[in-house]
Amino acid sequence: MNRYKILLLEDDEVLRESLVDVLESSGFHVDVASDGEEAIELSYENRYDLYIFDINVPKVDGFELLSDLRNAGDETPTIYITALTDIDFITKGLNAGADCYLKKPFLPQELLVRVQARLKRNGNETITYNDIQYHPATKEIYKNGKLISLGSVQIKIFDLLMQNIGKITPKELLMEALEQPSDTALRVAITKLKQKLGIEITNIRAIGYTLEKV
Repeated sequence: MNRYKILLLEDDEVLRESLVDVLESSGFHVDVASDGEEAIELSYENRYDLYIFDINVPKVDGFELLSDLRNAGDETPTIYITALTDIDFITKGLNAGADCYLKKPFLPQELLVRVQARLKRNGNETITYNDIQYHPATKEIYKNGKLISLGSVQIKIFDLLMQNIGKITPKELLMEALEQPSDTALRVAITKLKQKLGIEITNIRAIGYTLEKV
């Protein structure tokens, strides 16, 4: 099990406890804060590998909190979880230094996929799958030692699948890699990826796709 440390800022007690259960059952160490000031204190006292911040929280909101941390030189990767969907809010969050958004409500597995992908991208490891070697940091793909060229959409989908071998990658998350999201477009992209790399990608009907462990 990994021992990555995560700071979770969420003022909804029920949701907070649910997320802690999901993350800790996957091997993460989680500290929790129910307001922005508490999160600031914890960030000063501890070193974290990832922040998960809600935006509408008491005392210091998620926008101001992350902006202050970035201004203090804290570059810890950050995922926002929020019910806000307005493009101005999203832009404000990204400008504050967030790495990505997760819109409420969401499935716990979707959060896990994003957390694991975000943490793995910080490393320099190579992921091997059958005769394929994948370098997440550079997005380079080798098959039998030969560099394979893929389009940007296919690389994004492949990255998500490779970061979660043996687990289901939610369809909604894969859709975000598409320029014009639709079920048909996703099926076409997956089919082309299978043909290009000679891999088996399993469709879990109405849920998502997975690369089975080998």
